[in-house]
Amino acid sequence: MTKTYLGYRDNDADAEWGSFYDPVMAPLPAHVVTALEHGPQADQVMLALEDAATILDEGYHQTENGYAHLRGGGIHVAVRTDMPGVTPHMWAWWFGWHGSQASRYKLWHPRAHVSAHWDDAAGDGHYVGRTSIIEEYIGSTFVNGGISFIEPKEIGLDPTTLGDGIAVCARVVAPQLPVELGSMIHHVRPIREGSEMRSRFWMGGQFVSVRRGNRVTDRAIQPIVARLLPAARDTLVHCAQEMNHLAGILPAIYAKFAGE
Repeated sequence: MTKTYLGYRDNDADAEWGSFYDPVMAPLPAHVVTALEHGPQADQVMLALEDAATILDEGYHQTENGYAHLRGGGIHVAVRTDMPGVTPHMWAWWFGWHGSQASRYKLWHPRAHVSAHWDDAAGDGHYVGRTSIIEEYIGSTFVNGGISFIEPKEIGLDPTTLGDGIAVCARVVAPQLPVELGSMIHHVRPIREGSEMRSRFWMGGQFVSVRRGNRVTDRAIQPIVARLLPAARDTLVHCAQEMNHLAGILPAIYAKFAGE
């Protein structure tokens, strides 16, 4: 069994992409700090999962940065990341490139990412229809999870309205168990300065389901899952940290490796 660990060790930095590893991360953006100061929000000012398609509309939602504990159970998190000099296509490439090497995954969040590999053991090039098995810290919670990437239409988004943007959509799953823990979207759209990413997470509680199960099994598993999932506030901080950090180095990584 391969030993996993946080950060770079031994010969990790000798990889072609090793020079991009930087454990020093920028401070959180001011709009994220403000959201954290506001604390948990009312569920009605957050985006409901059944309205996920509206993330492709012009403009912005009532809450672009914040988190909530929902009355129906579970959490919702919203984060916006401004990315000067980054294009949506760079992110589409990144999601198909980073998952085959732990040392690539660690570039994304050097203080929290531990390991990543594709469950199909195949190489780079695409992500939709595949599951990335990850180990990471979200806050102080160690998470061993799976990100099963899906077509945007599976979560209600119309891909014909994306224009020059992309929507990276996924189900959060429990590895080796037939349990879905929630859903997530990273919508990246071009703006004058580059791109902006609008991330949304719906996890735990009402969003937990047992594949090929029913409402009884779903409700039975929800309290167990609640003890395994990271806190909503920690999820907001983690997403803001990793997306801002990678956005600062992604153009250079893309320029060096996308041609391969």
